[in-house]
Formats: sequence, structure tokens, C-alpha cells
Amino acid sequence: MTSVPDERPAPTRDGTFVQSLDRGLAVIRAFDAEHPRLQLSEVARATGLTRAAARRFLLTLVQLGYVRAEGREFSLRPRVLELGYSYLSGLTLPEVAQPHLEALVQRVEESSSLSVLDGDDVVYVARVHTKRIMTVMITVGTRFPAYATSMGRVLLAGLPDDELAAYLDRARLAPLTGHTVTDPGVLRKVLDEVRERGFAMVDQELEEGLRSAAAPVRDRSGAVVAAVNLSVSASRTSPARLEHEYVPPLLETAAQIGHDLGRSTRS
Repeated sequence: MTSVPDERPAPTRDGTFVQSLDRGLAVIRAFDAEHPRLQLSEVARATGLTRAAARRFLLTLVQLGYVRAEGREFSLRPRVLELGYSYLSGLTLPEVAQPHLEALVQRVEESSSLSVLDGDDVVYVARVHTKRIMTVMITVGTRFPAYATSMGRVLLAGLPDDELAAYLDRARLAPLTGHTVTDPGVLRKVLDEVRERGFAMVDQELEEGLRSAAAPVRDRSGAVVAAVNLSVSASRTSPARLEHEYVPPLLETAAQIGHDLGRSTRS
């Protein structure tokens, strides 16, 4: 699977916007699982910065301990994890969900993940895998565009109507495979169906050969706060089998996570 360009809407620039911070974070985001080591020219191309500007940001990050320089190549250092630690350490959701994901994976022998919505992307916050069926490595922190993923559709369907309408107005629905839904009107109908059925299924829209189903995790108020999924190989599992054999335990798991999450927030 080819990497998806960063198509998040540009941040609103007013008198409080610090452009240098925005550019520095863009340099960090240029590195990912598919591109763990980059040369200066590659960072400049990925971020849209000049080579001179990219070099300044990289060398600053080297001095701060977030980036390693080895010859002509740069890579992230473990210290970059500190940038997300405050958020993840205060989030009880992954801790609550992990044992339930492990039980689900043991039961169905397929990989399962938990994600939340961040802007127009889903971000993985917990994962248990059995066998690798995607060409891209998925870890905690991996991002995918919400419109093409089962978890993303569950999370989008859980948005209030005004927020969903705003998303559909601004989203760029790029065709990631020949199966990807790219028409906002069609996507809206799909999301209405997700709301009605209580789960989502995606058939090879994110990556050829990959099918997935997802269910919403709700808090005590009933709001959708996360999504849990199961990913299967299209060559081994038909859509009908995915729905009838895997969706019921998936829905049970999502409900259990929501129940335990409610108990943890009361304690």
C-alpha cells in the first residue's frame, strides 16, 4: 500500500499562529513506518520546505534529541515519544480495552485494533495482531483517513449531524483502491446505514485484499468515543462470513469495553 498524502485541512492562521512550530511538527510527521530514514531532500519534498529550511529544522531537532543524524540520513529518536506520552498516559481507554482485544483475538484468531478520531483521521491507540495481512505495519499511533476504514466510518457516524456535514464538505475522498467510496453523497448514505446497523464493514477500500468490520465504543452518555475492529484477509473470509461470524463477538467486545470504561471513569 502506498502512503497516503497528508490531506488534513490547513490550520486556521490568525495572529496566534506560530508558523515555525507548524513547520517543525511537519518535519517530524515526515517520518513514518514506511519512511523511517530520510535524506534532507526527501524531508524537504515531503514537507514542502526549502532544503535550507528543512536543514535548520532537522538540525534543531537533532540538538533537542528528537532526531538522529547518520551521514546523509535522518531518523527519529525514541525521545519523540514524549510528545504523545502526556495524552496517552492520561487516556484510560487503551488500558481498559487491551484485555478485551486480547480475548477477542484469541476467540476469533484475527487481528483487532482500537482507534479514536483525530481530525479527519483515525489514530490507533491499541492493537493485538495474529498475522500480518496488510502491507503497511500498524502500530499504536498509526493514522489512516477515516472515510476508507471501518473504524473511521463508525466514528464518523457517531458525530453530531453538523460536524458530520462539515466533514463531508471539506474531506478529500481520494481513491486508495479501486473499491474506495469517493462520492460524499454515497459516503453519507453509507454512514447513515452504519448508524442504523450499529457497525461498519469495509471491503478492500483501504487496501486490496483487506476486509474489516468495526463497532462503536460508547461512554456512559451513549456518545461514541472509540471504535474497535477486526481485520481479515479477503481471500479467506467472505463479506457474509465476516458479518455473520465475526461481527457478533465484535459487538460484544465493544460493549464490554464501553461498560468497563464507564466504571473506570466513575472510580
